[in-house]
Amino acid sequence: MSVLPIVFENEEIFVVNKPKGVAVQGGEGVKHPLDEMLTQRVGYKIYPVHRLDKDTSGLLVVAKNSKTAHTWIQLIAGGKVKKIYNALCFGLPHNLKPETAVGKTGTFTAAVGKDKKPAFTAYKILKSKKVILENSEGESQEEIVSLLELQLGTGRMHQIRIHLSQEGCPIVADDKYGLFKKNKWIKKQLGIKDLQLAAVQLQLPIGNTQKTLKISLPQHMTTALMALEL
Repeated sequence: MSVLPIVFENEEIFVVNKPKGVAVQGGEGVKHPLDEMLTQRVGYKIYPVHRLDKDTSGLLVVAKNSKTAHTWIQLIAGGKVKKIYNALCFGLPHNLKPETAVGKTGTFTAAVGKDKKPAFTAYKILKSKKVILENSEGESQEEIVSLLELQLGTGRMHQIRIHLSQEGCPIVADDKYGLFKKNKWIKKQLGIKDLQLAAVQLQLPIGNTQKTLKISLPQHMTTALMALEL
């Protein structure tokens, strides 16, 4: 059972730092979901008010009762909560070059999901470089790896993962939307096997102010960056 660090708490909500591999809510075959663990810890039913994929780590808002859950769901739906992620990716968006990409910004606007709902993700390039990976034939192959900051403008399921895949810069170790062959190479060569995506910052409307919460990258991402010398 994973530890759930509580980053912030007031009379309405907890903000927890969800570890990778922990589902937010229970279901068939799901062991030790976050809502169950936190309910047991605090002694009353709690209510997650937005999603994080099981393999995505980072900041998650959890309401202390159903009334405040409704309030915070509406705040998030109305764009009052700013959510920022970091992702380690293969490649770069919009044909950028690693030599000049750092600091560049842009937006992904492609619709996502079966119902093709509008989706908006803003990005900023934090780091980028070329690396040499060994492919399945044992040959050296040059690849670009990049660390991106991403801000959600909408909250569609798997939005960041889909947008990055559509733009040709899928997240490292994303076997659902990413590049399975390259994921296999980087796992074999550098041991990078966990999804390289984390929710690292939230800006919350608390009273009459904006409360900013930031966390460091999880260890599996810092280890990957060190292995890539990025």
